[in-house]
Amino acid sequence: MEEVRMDVQYPPVVAPPHKSSLQKLKVKLKETLFPDDPMRQFKGQPFGTKIVLAAHYVFPILQWLPQYSLKLFKSDIISDSSFVPPLVYAVLGSSKDLAIGPAAITSLVLRSMLTQRVSPTSQPHLYLQLAFTSTLVTGVFQAALGILRLGFIIDFLSKAILVGFMAGVAVIVSLQQLKSLLGITNFTKKMTIVDVLSSVFSNIHEWSWQTIVMGAGFLILLLLARQFSLKKPKYFWVSAGAPLLSVIIATAILFAIRGKHPAIVVIGKLPEGVNPPSVKMLYFEATHLGLVIKTGIIVGILSLTESIAVGRTFAAIRKYKVDGNKEMIAIGLMNVIGSTTSCFVTTGSFSRTAVNHNAGAKTAMSNVVMSVAVLVTLLFLMPLLHYTPHVVLGAIIVTAVIGFVDIPAAYRIWKIDKFDFVVMLTAFFGVIFISVEYGLALAVGLSILRILLQITRPKTVMLGNIPGTRLYRDLHHYNQATRIPGFLILSIEAPINFANITYLQQRTLRWIEEEEESMKDNSVFQFVILEMSAVSNIDTSGVSLFQELKSALETKDIKLALVNPLAEVIEKLTKADESDSFIREEYLFLSVGEAVRKLSSIMENPPSVTMQQEQPPYMSPPTELPVESPEYSNNV
Repeated sequence: MEEVRMDVQYPPVVAPPHKSSLQKLKVKLKETLFPDDPMRQFKGQPFGTKIVLAAHYVFPILQWLPQYSLKLFKSDIISDSSFVPPLVYAVLGSSKDLAIGPAAITSLVLRSMLTQRVSPTSQPHLYLQLAFTSTLVTGVFQAALGILRLGFIIDFLSKAILVGFMAGVAVIVSLQQLKSLLGITNFTKKMTIVDVLSSVFSNIHEWSWQTIVMGAGFLILLLLARQFSLKKPKYFWVSAGAPLLSVIIATAILFAIRGKHPAIVVIGKLPEGVNPPSVKMLYFEATHLGLVIKTGIIVGILSLTESIAVGRTFAAIRKYKVDGNKEMIAIGLMNVIGSTTSCFVTTGSFSRTAVNHNAGAKTAMSNVVMSVAVLVTLLFLMPLLHYTPHVVLGAIIVTAVIGFVDIPAAYRIWKIDKFDFVVMLTAFFGVIFISVEYGLALAVGLSILRILLQITRPKTVMLGNIPGTRLYRDLHHYNQATRIPGFLILSIEAPINFANITYLQQRTLRWIEEEEESMKDNSVFQFVILEMSAVSNIDTSGVSLFQELKSALETKDIKLALVNPLAEVIEKLTKADESDSFIREEYLFLSVGEAVRKLSSIMENPPSVTMQQEQPPYMSPPTELPVESPEYSNNV
């Protein structure tokens, strides 16, 4: 708090109005689970309007469907397994870009966990039962997280993590397409760069020059179309229509030369029709129930993490918000329904979403279009895809994902925060060298470690007076700030709890010792002032810090003063100070300036401090200090 008048009479620092424990719990739960306060839109509204608003909240499709136009439909339809989950997501999902379908990582994890106990070749029926049941468990788990309002979990996916994750997955997905672009038949199913490149170069004898030429040609065509649309946005349809045109041209070429160049691998004959319902195939026998639950939860976490990460990535590009709780519910319900319609775990695929976004999709209607297109294809068009070469599909995917290696964003992160840059690299190299899930886990773990370090080593700074004002600022931020003789003024800029009280006590006592050593006359040093405006909370252990600190200071004949403790802090300190021994009213102040002025009037040999009403000084960058400086080490 800043002062501008010398004669201002400040009110005393008091505890906040009394609230019951139930009232406090209600407020805490609301702020924790409902920070967006979704109920506020219903306040003061008539009953009919409340029904409409509730429907909009539960079914996001009702928000954008009334404003849906032919122009948007053109964008969505030009952007375009199973066909049921995309329909469910289009109704419940909050992302405008996410394209729903099976993902490589979840499919691989699902297969690897189930095949540890059941063979898909010798026990195909049981394997299908366990796969569908695991999908059901995945959906129930995901939906439960959303219903319980645990969407804040996605907040651990920072901008740095998303940039690294996106680039890593883009590299891996692109390298996976080398199988199609080179014409390799025996290719690894693993997703790491080492395994992929090892598979590429250990199968050089399978490389097909015809496939390479065709792949390079279509890749160049697609990249040129993309660059043209980027430079001239009004011609977006060139890039959007290029993938479909490429498929038509490639299929026509292979049909014309069918059988003459067998080295170019085509999709071949695909079964027609829709798979039957799979409700009766759900399997809950005790012998495999543990495996199903474990598989469902692990795959659920992976698919949810990938889907939300991808959804947030593309939402950031188009500058809109993705509701994590709605995403969990939508993805969970689509997997629950999918498990009854012969669908394995589906999620928001990065490569599929990249193709969707790159093709110009504007709303979730693209999932409806995709679902209808898949259904029509399954029923009627499967024979037309017989001669579609894998190589053109690989070229389309590479073109879609290559633009998401965001070098400028990585450079900005490097300039702003080196630790975030390390987190970004961890996500990137973790994805390409280990796996998608472990890459994300390592990056999130590193971010959590940083948070823990900030909690256990809170920022504390020494304050000084800006000459001619009553402003007190960090001595190492403002060169003109000066220390007040007889006072040690410290600012604690974090909550105080059991995890950091030892550090705070040791750091404060060290400052006091250094202050005493710097004084020629120890009697001059009489007050320690703690500025607590940034201390938002304190626990039982934190309260003991002040008790112990006051006792340590009393042995040195030094008084402890507190400045601007917030409501929750002063309330707990007051309750803990039953004997009125360490929270005395005469040592509680609303501002540092007030504390210095009043305490100077009762101290021996008070300092002479010129304080005038002036404009705040220019905010200069922090002064660079050597690492060994004791005043600087607390900021690390």
